[in-house]
Amino acid sequence: MVNTGQVQDLSGLFWMLFALFFMIMSLSPMFSFYRLKAARMSLLAKMEKKYGYRFITLIHRSEKIGLLGLPIYRFIDIEDSEAVLRAIRNTPPNKPIALIIHTPGGLVLAASQIARALKRHPAKKVVIVPHYAMSGGTLIALAADEIRMDPNAVLGPLDPQIAVDQASHLPAPSVIKAVEIKGKDASEKFLVLADIAKKSLEEVQEFIYELTKDKLGEEKARELARKLTEGRWTHDYPITFEKAKELGLPVKENVPEEVYTLMELYPQAPTHKPGVEYIPYPVHHRNHNRNP
Repeated sequence: MVNTGQVQDLSGLFWMLFALFFMIMSLSPMFSFYRLKAARMSLLAKMEKKYGYRFITLIHRSEKIGLLGLPIYRFIDIEDSEAVLRAIRNTPPNKPIALIIHTPGGLVLAASQIARALKRHPAKKVVIVPHYAMSGGTLIALAADEIRMDPNAVLGPLDPQIAVDQASHLPAPSVIKAVEIKGKDASEKFLVLADIAKKSLEEVQEFIYELTKDKLGEEKARELARKLTEGRWTHDYPITFEKAKELGLPVKENVPEEVYTLMELYPQAPTHKPGVEYIPYPVHHRNHNRNP
């Protein structure tokens, strides 16, 4: 016969084990984060020793956080620009920089700060794009002496996106065109948006020109600025390696093999979509290059 004291002891043990289990589950994401961070830092250190470049990453994935693994979506923001600016500022003037970018874009202010700081670094600057660097990511890439792209990687147009309200944005060229068509019949709101759009377009074009005129010459830099911003493509149009070359960008294909390994250390948050699975082959078939 089980007495009351034994029941209380078993109940206390159960709750103690439950609390321990809950604590372990709560701390597990944190341990996983620090394990991945240590692996990334170790790989970056090896890359710096092998290639002689200062490697900086600007990688945005859908990450899971907390006990429930809820996804958060990342983009270029002021915190990113502060961190990258510190990294560039702490890099010796004679040390070349390799900036690895994987991002859907973000704030123009933050992206332009990073691009300007990268441009001003005295030594060689290389931007590496293993998958995609859209919008603000492309703006940063324009500051580099070389853009190393995977053959299947893409960049994106730089037409400014004008906030209509808190939830929606419209491309600046489209706002200007719509108001030109409507004329005085356009609403006051759209007349104001068109004025903002025109200023934003001119500002981005001027910045693209400043970033690229030393590499392309003044005329080609002006032409590139127009093509990337005038709205000939939708904002998510993929500028492939071949298209980037046609535009006159200093693109090359040879992405260091370690960059692909590094990307695996930034796991995407799991979704309910069907998974992609395969048995990996050895990587010896890829061209290894000692220059990032």
